[in-house]
Amino acid sequence: MTDERGEVILRVMPRPADINSNGHIFGGWVLSQMDIAGGIVANRIAQGAVATVAIEGMKFITPILLGDLVSVYAREERRGRTSIAVKVDVVATRGPAQDQIELTSGVYTFVALDADHRPRPLP
Repeated sequence: MTDERGEVILRVMPRPADINSNGHIFGGWVLSQMDIAGGIVANRIAQGAVATVAIEGMKFITPILLGDLVSVYAREERRGRTSIAVKVDVVATRGPAQDQIELTSGVYTFVALDADHRPRPLP
């Protein structure tokens, strides 16, 4: 299923080990999930290996809570000769009402890699 955010790439529920001392999910945990989702989209476009080279415009809107079902959406934002920028949005399904809560977003840039792990042109 897709919408203006793009395709749902991952759906995951954070575990108690992912909580910080404030009772929120670690920012690094969500960054990791976003990188995985963006990498899946970039890999499809590049038709091969990619590496994360930058994260732009990252913004945490509201904390992620234990019990949230976290959906990570991703879509191609722009493309260069060897790189792909992927817009990644994270939304929580929260509580008995199944409210949709905007959590964070950012743009991840990936570069396509050849067999020697050097940048290569996109197909």
